[in-house]
This record gives sequence, C-alpha cells and structure tokens, in this order.
Amino acid sequence: MQLRLLGLLLGLLGFVSALSAQGPKLLVVLEDEAEKSKYSQFWSDLADRGFHLTYRAPKDPALALFHHGVPAYSHLLLLPTQSKGLGPALTPNLIVDFINAGSNVLLALSADHSVPSAISSLLLELDISLPPDRNSLVVDHFNHDTQQASEKHDVLLLSSPELAGKKNFFSVDGLIAFPRAVGAVLGNASPLLSSILQAPSTAYTYNPKDEAEGVDDVFATGSQLSLVTAFQARNSARFAVLGSVEALEDTWFSATVQLPGTSSKSTPTSNRAFAQKLTQWTFMEAGVLRVGTVQHYLNEGAQKGASNSTEAAGAVLDVNPPIYRIKNDVHYSIELSEWATDHWGPFTPPATDAVQLEFSMLSPFQRLNLAPAPTSNSNPNSTTFATTFTVPDHHGIFNFFVEYRRPFYTSVEEKRTVTVRHFAHDEWPRSFVISGAYPWISGIGVTVAGWVGFVGLWLYSKPAAPKRSLKIGGGKR
Repeated sequence: MQLRLLGLLLGLLGFVSALSAQGPKLLVVLEDEAEKSKYSQFWSDLADRGFHLTYRAPKDPALALFHHGVPAYSHLLLLPTQSKGLGPALTPNLIVDFINAGSNVLLALSADHSVPSAISSLLLELDISLPPDRNSLVVDHFNHDTQQASEKHDVLLLSSPELAGKKNFFSVDGLIAFPRAVGAVLGNASPLLSSILQAPSTAYTYNPKDEAEGVDDVFATGSQLSLVTAFQARNSARFAVLGSVEALEDTWFSATVQLPGTSSKSTPTSNRAFAQKLTQWTFMEAGVLRVGTVQHYLNEGAQKGASNSTEAAGAVLDVNPPIYRIKNDVHYSIELSEWATDHWGPFTPPATDAVQLEFSMLSPFQRLNLAPAPTSNSNPNSTTFATTFTVPDHHGIFNFFVEYRRPFYTSVEEKRTVTVRHFAHDEWPRSFVISGAYPWISGIGVTVAGWVGFVGLWLYSKPAAPKRSLKIGGGKR
C-alpha cells in the first residue's frame, strides 16, 4: 500500500513539474560561473516552469549529451564562450545527433564574444550564415536606445514580432531591447527555417574593429538580417538562435528605453516576456500537436451516420477495416490536441487554414478538408476532424494520409493503409435495373420473339401438293 502511494505521489510530482511536452531536463552550457548571476531572473523563470537546470562548462569532463546512446537531457542552452572551441562533447556532429534524437537547442550569441568555429559550422549545417569576421554586430541609427546607446547605436529597439499568416507564439506588448546583437542570414532553400524577428530596414552589420570611417562591404542589411531564428527539424525537434544574449540579462529585463525623437517616451522593455515566449516555443511548451484516436469505417447500411460509437443500429461498428470496395462511402475522423503550457487541449487551426486528408495510392485520388466536429464529452481535450467521401473507381493499395506541417507547429503525419477491391460477382447490379441496358434487353427480346415466330411459322406452314399428270386408256394425248 505504501509503495502504491509513493508511486502515485511521484507520478503527480512528475506531472506537475513537466510543463514541457518534451521533458524537464535542461542543460545550460556556461563558461564562466560568475556570469550566471547576470541571468538570475531568467533562471528563476525557467525553474518556476518546472525545468531542472544543470550547469556545465563547455570543456567539463562530466559533460555528455548522451547516456548509453540516449539523450541525457531534453533541452540544451548554449551561451557565448571566450574559447575558440566547445570541447569534444559539443562538436557540431554531436549537437546535430542531439537534435535528430528529438531534443531541443537554444543558442545565444553576442558580439562581445567571437563565434567559435564549431558554432559557425553547426549553423551552416542548418543553412544559417553568420558574418565571416565573427565579430560584427548590428547597428541602427534610427531604432536604437537613446539612453544606453546614444553614441554607438548598438542597442536595437524592436516591436513585437509580426508573423503574417502564421500563429504568433512570440507576441508581446512594448519594445524589445537587443544589445550588441549578431545578425544572421537565412538560406532560401530550406522550408524548415523561419525568422522570428528581423532587423529594421535601416539596420546593417558593422565590425567595431574596423577603423574605417565608412563601411564599404556590408554583410547584410535590413530585413536580410534575422535577429531571432527558428529551425524545426523533420522530427519536430527545435533549434532557436538568439542574436543577443545580453537581452536575457537582469539589467535589460527591468530597463527603460527610449527611441530617437522628441515625441518618444521612456518605456519599460518587454525582454522578460519575450524570453518566456521564446523559451516556451523552443522547449516544447507551445505549438506542440498530438494525434489521438484515428477511425475510418463504412458509411453505408446499418453503419450509415454512426459517429465515433461502438454500436450502429444494433450491430457492432466495424472500425478500421483492412479492405473496402470501390464506390463505397467511407467516414474518416482524426483527433488532434495542442499542448497548452501544462495540459492537452483542443486544437483549433487558423480560420484561413484547414487540416486535409489525402486518399492516395502513388498520388492523391482524393484531397479533402477535414471539418472540425463539436468537442465531445468523451474526450474534451481534443478536436475531432472528420469527413465522408466515396472511394474512387480504382482498385489497389490506398492510404488514408493526414499531413499537417505549419511553421512553429510540430508536424503531424498519420498514415493508415487499406486495400480497395473490385465488385464481387454477386455484387454487380442486375441488368434490368440499369437504364442504359434497356436497348440491349429490348434487342434480345425482339431477337427471341422473332426466332420463336419464325420457328412456329415454319412448323405450322404445310407445303403445296405436287401436280400429277392424268392418263386415259393407257394412251397418250
């Protein structure tokens, strides 16, 4: 009895602490232990959300991303270092393997620290390019803080991210301060990359070590520069790049800033709120989808109109049969849930978006929008998307395939395989119920009637008697 209570208590504690859908273990790679006090509010926010923080130096012998081939941590936070390398435990290949295993990474950069070659190589693997000199920062003479950077203009003030056509997990009120930020350029070929926050059109990269009065060769300008970048792998693991680690410091969590111009007023920064939104997305506390029950069944006869029940007109509902017949009416439904900070809730796509079903062989024969059904009492933590369609007039091996890939959401890929057969010999409709067969049936009737009439006429028609010559007296006439 005591063991049962202890197991129940541990389960409840694990449920309460695990606010992330991925897990609570977070490894923080920090070179200088003294710098940890700069981010005390940031660490406190993570701890309050249930994360178990472990601090390690980059070249600590005890540092290992994997334990017996399995990720030792759910998440990884990399802070800038002074050294040129990150040690044997944080090579680009190991970090890529860490992402491929399903874990998440948040990388913070700073113009005050040269970017290690290992980090540059890692970012190139993800199609993210940094300035080649590794010391450039982003400056803006029109969108900077006049209180802290009145001369250098290296503290950018940006408003909340605007993501047109996408669900915005990073929206905050007020201005976000980015001191001494490192800008990155994203490749155009990768659909897995997204820019969360871009630099203003008047910003550009600048190397403080360059003593020239003018900048001749600029790495990138304006919206080409991504200050906060998101990468979501095909296995839904997340990698985020924050261009300014100083934005996480306590100083900027409670600072007041002011844009240039006489009409501008001092306002508190929204760095703390933005840091929470960014880490919530990166560490799988937001934008996480889960597939629940998937059903498909015949929508004909006694099962017609049945809805997610085990009984249909007194007969057992045959759910997920392995075979269908061409031209059958089929009902398909799938349950989707979205992780909402600490629990699963119903998923509602944007009004301009839809979850689609493909009934495909090599290519889709049907592509249909799935309509959300009202939330049922049996599972109030999910949304059921359903549709009814007719199986195409083509036999073979088909797939019920639902693929939902949207920026900042984990991917949904659900496939069920079934066989589609032809009509059986006793399932074809009789010819007398097919209106197109009436001329042929009439032709057969006329032919039979004509043959019977001909036979009757031939049988009952007596041929004429042959003529005979008459002889009188045995002589001839």
